[in-house]
Amino acid sequence: MFAAIMAAIVPAGRAQQAPAHAPKPAQIDRNGVLILIRSSLLALDQANKTGNYTVLRDIGAPGFQSNTAARLGEIFAKLRNDNLDLSGVAVIEPQLNLLPQIEANGLMHMAGFFPSVPAQVNFDLSFAPVNGQWRLFGISVFIGQSAPAAPTPPEPPVAQKQPAPNGAKQPHENGTRPAAPKSAPATKLTPPANKPADDQQPK
Repeated sequence: MFAAIMAAIVPAGRAQQAPAHAPKPAQIDRNGVLILIRSSLLALDQANKTGNYTVLRDIGAPGFQSNTAARLGEIFAKLRNDNLDLSGVAVIEPQLNLLPQIEANGLMHMAGFFPSVPAQVNFDLSFAPVNGQWRLFGISVFIGQSAPAAPTPPEPPVAQKQPAPNGAKQPHENGTRPAAPKSAPATKLTPPANKPADDQQPK
């Protein structure tokens, strides 16, 4: 179950419309992906900690910049008030559940999470091409559990006093117990009586 910590940017501008086609893998290497993810989330982290969203706005694409810094502060107020610390994304390896792909509108879309305990940081990012570079166009960050919580085990049933069968006696209320039956004496193993004499033993 995800916690109710979510902030999403819906840019006022639109990317240039392209003919409808199925998403295709983006031509970007692993280092490029890590740079885009970490720089975007660390910029959001600094904005939340300082209350200044100017830099976050400036690194975005024109469609993203249509949001004022004050508007970004309102959108991410929940994350800021909850003191969400995203600094760990600088050293933790992200796990992608949606590899970078080019959508029909020309945006590059990717999604994944940074595993941690007890919660993980989930992200959904989109980037627009601007002058040969990918610039932030949309960002969504929310918190979820890193693993399903184990269910609480049921309590063991309470033992109930059962009535004794007919003819049986209940233990005395004063706590005395019936005497335990005496055990039979241990049997000592003895050698057979017809043990051969010493002079008849094999040599």
